[in-house]
Amino acid sequence: MSNFSEQELVRREKLKKIIDLGINPYPAETFPVSHLAVEIKENFKEGEVVKIAGRVMSRRIQGKASFAEIQDSSGKIQVYFNRDEICTSEDKSKYNELYKKLLDIGDFLGIDGVLFKTQVGEMTVMVKDFKLLSKSLKPLPLPKEDSEGKKYDEFNDPEQRYRQRYVDLVVNSEVKETFIKRSKIISSIRRFLEKLNFVEVETPILQPIPGGAAAKPFVTHHNSLNIPLYMRIANELYLKRLIVGGSMGYLNLQKILGTRDG
Repeated sequence: MSNFSEQELVRREKLKKIIDLGINPYPAETFPVSHLAVEIKENFKEGEVVKIAGRVMSRRIQGKASFAEIQDSSGKIQVYFNRDEICTSEDKSKYNELYKKLLDIGDFLGIDGVLFKTQVGEMTVMVKDFKLLSKSLKPLPLPKEDSEGKKYDEFNDPEQRYRQRYVDLVVNSEVKETFIKRSKIISSIRRFLEKLNFVEVETPILQPIPGGAAAKPFVTHHNSLNIPLYMRIANELYLKRLIVGGSMGYLNLQKILGTRDG
């Protein structure tokens, strides 16, 4: 009995067909990118030639043409696939077979294209050529939307989101924004204190004596020394020792571990 879901089995069948077409679904060579999605939107120039790469997040296939949404590290951008633009010769299999039948949400594509705006003013990349960079074998838990705009089947279970943070980052854009903001805040704190001549240091994460805060420590054991050790609750005792050595101040951005009752 297979451990794969029905969708995973279908994707593996598609993978075999892609290989049978002579296409490497996991090419080793790099795909040079000229623009990120956010750069296109901030500095849009109609007719500009671009090279982008990213994950397919949605598709709307309409016969010989279709729209898709590509997500890279900076955000999402709409792309437009036209069969005759991509397949200029009599052989239309790249669009009819590879794009329409064998690609899925979650696949990574490299795209060569030209910028234009749709009739509704949406900034879009018209695809002149594309390359499969990585075939996704697991379906993404993307939310579905009904005719009234209500979303369901969202990836919002807290336990699942913490355990599969990598999936959370893909499907919930606000989580990625939180990561970016956190990084910028820490970087700003670090730069501010460095200007005041603070020196960044590290303190032991395992300490022989718990102290510095009214919290219950996590306890472990050092086998070689045969002594109990405690996860760090507070850093001030070690930082005070460093102050004795002489400095205006020390910066210590590290995790604090411990549990507080109530």
